Amino acid sequence: MTTQTEHASRPPEGDPEADPALVYHRGGKLAVGATVPLRDGRDLALAYTPGVADVCRAIAERPGASLDYTWRASTVAVVTDGTAVLGLGDIGPEASLPVMEGKAILFKRFGGVDAVPIALATKDVDEIVDTVVRLAPSFGGVNLEDISAPRCFEIERRLQEALDIPVFHDDQHGTAVVVLAALWNAARLGGRELGGLRAVVAGAGASGLAVARILLGAGIGDLVVCDSRGALHRGRTDLNPEKRELAAVTNRSGTTGGLEEAMRGADVFVGLSGSRVPEEYFAGMAPGAVVLALSNPDPEILPDAARRYASVVGTGRSDFPNQVNNVLAFPGIFAGALRVRASRITEGMKLAAARALADVVAGEVTADRILPDCFDERVAPAVTAAVAAAARRDGVARI
Repeated sequence: MTTQTEHASRPPEGDPEADPALVYHRGGKLAVGATVPLRDGRDLALAYTPGVADVCRAIAERPGASLDYTWRASTVAVVTDGTAVLGLGDIGPEASLPVMEGKAILFKRFGGVDAVPIALATKDVDEIVDTVVRLAPSFGGVNLEDISAPRCFEIERRLQEALDIPVFHDDQHGTAVVVLAALWNAARLGGRELGGLRAVVAGAGASGLAVARILLGAGIGDLVVCDSRGALHRGRTDLNPEKRELAAVTNRSGTTGGLEEAMRGADVFVGLSGSRVPEEYFAGMAPGAVVLALSNPDPEILPDAARRYASVVGTGRSDFPNQVNNVLAFPGIFAGALRVRASRITEGMKLAAARALADVVAGEVTADRILPDCFDERVAPAVTAAVAAAARRDGVARI
């Protein structure tokens, strides 16, 4: 008999597919497995009728007991509408499913968290919120994934207001946590503090705005965020509510020009713009600059060019040093939140995750190693413990 693993490892006879990614994905990347034995009639009577009725009655009397007697306490819904998938854009729910399956196996491999992909056939904010609220009794947390801005902001906000389980948009907050960890270690390498640095974030989408907010929370010295029309500042009248809110608390230098002006003399560049940035812009940065060019698959500047002007360079790609990879953050963040049955993920929990991640390699930092490798077995336990402790400090833990 051919197993699913064997089936997925090679194409059927006569199949013209030669792409190894297509071969790897054949049959999908997930399956359902039991956590209890089902060997005989006694096990069957416990797993299903009549024994399961006792569990149902216990939960009916105390709904919170579902976290003790079902998979809820260790299971996350990975929810998308397929509108902002990787660098592919709005490709729809069906085409997004391989990414959501991938996210689910990363949750399991790197955090011990079970995750279920849910691709929704709607782009309507009200329908998405209503659907996830109705699904929530089956899960201990919700990871929003690849939902386009600015809709993602409202969806996350409304879901967290409606639910008493963590709701986390990884494209925003996972990216922000790992960027902060990278900058803490880059600053450590140069003997500097975040409070003495001026940073520029190129890109004011979901991830750019979240990175800006976490840098502010961590005490960055000054920060300018640029969208496609230039620097966000208080005088602009074309900003959506999220950008307007950020403009009110950033850009103390009063920069009103474009990205080139914002980058002049800056200590840090974080690229989340999805487009190339001319090399001469980087030439105007301060000596010893840090460049995190995170757009995928094509970073804003290639590392070889960036190193002419920067002491530390990172990208979002695995084939260059210093990969800024969300997988370093989200599995441990959810594992920590679920461990203490947190009702939400707070800013304090995100900051704690970033600090724990940075500290994993605190004594090993070099210009080409400001973050641990995603397969470093120290990462998930450190982030999990830090997030759980922060949840207790912030008063959102329930055990």
